[in-house]
This record gives sequence, C-alpha cells and structure tokens, in this order.
Amino acid sequence: MVDSPKMNHEKESSYYEPVKDWLDKILKEKYASFHLEVTANRQFSNVLQAQIDSNRDLIFAFLKEAAPDITGFVKKDSASLREFVVAEIKTTPIKLDDIYQVRKYAELFDARYALLISTCEIPEKITRLTRVVYSLLSLPAYKQLTLVRFEANGSRSTWFPDCPF
Repeated sequence: MVDSPKMNHEKESSYYEPVKDWLDKILKEKYASFHLEVTANRQFSNVLQAQIDSNRDLIFAFLKEAAPDITGFVKKDSASLREFVVAEIKTTPIKLDDIYQVRKYAELFDARYALLISTCEIPEKITRLTRVVYSLLSLPAYKQLTLVRFEANGSRSTWFPDCPF
C-alpha cells in the first residue's frame, strides 16, 4: 500500500515540534541567540518577518504557495548579523526534488543554513550524485545545503556532508 500525499503530510507534521526542539538544543549550545518556528502552515511570526530586509519582502508573495516546515535565524553574538535557517522534513527517503525544494527556500531567505531532514536513511544514490554534481548541495555565497537523517527523536542523527553548526 502506498501512502497518499495527505498521509505523508500528516506523518511529517507529527515531526515538526520534535525536530524544532532538537534543533533548539543544538543551536542553544552554539549561538548567543536564535529563533525557530514551525512555518509549514505558511504563517510567519512578527519576530521572523522583522528579520527580513525590506528589499526582500517580495519573498512572502512566493511563500504563500509553499513554505519551509521550520524557519528561523541565529546570531553568534549581539553585534553580529542574523543568519537564516530553513528546514524541510520528510518521512520518506530523500529525493532529488526534495533537494531542489529546500534550495528554493534557502535562496528565497538567503539562508546560511538549509537542512533537508528525513526519518529515513540518506539514499546512497543521492550521496553519490553529490560527488558527480558538485553544485547539488551548494548555495550562493559559499553556503551549503545539508542532508540529515533524524532518528529516535533526535537522540541519533546522521549529517551529510557534515553538521553545519
């Protein structure tokens, strides 16, 4: 039996808060301040909207159609600029289209950190493809998309190529 897109979305949505909590713990150790929120419903808090440069407000017109599951920002210290984080969660094995979906969100937000998180093992064919198509996980301005396997509510995780934090 194949899961319908609706069933996959319902499975995915059950991971939004556990993944956000897991990322909160990681970011709390590395950054002076950070803010993450579940944005899969295409709703962005005032806190998050205030971080968008006024010349980039146009991105919200596109985010009405589709938005990252989790969006936020980090700051190394009070004087540093904020850097955006976008994360997409999948309960199916990562596909090429999933990578391009996260790339789209990363480029809209000019995100420093772009995560594609799956509850399934990272497919070997995807990791091999990244060795042939070097730019697959590359983002503008030397930023990188990271693939993550999320297991056991974050007690185990696999990062590819490496944890960006």
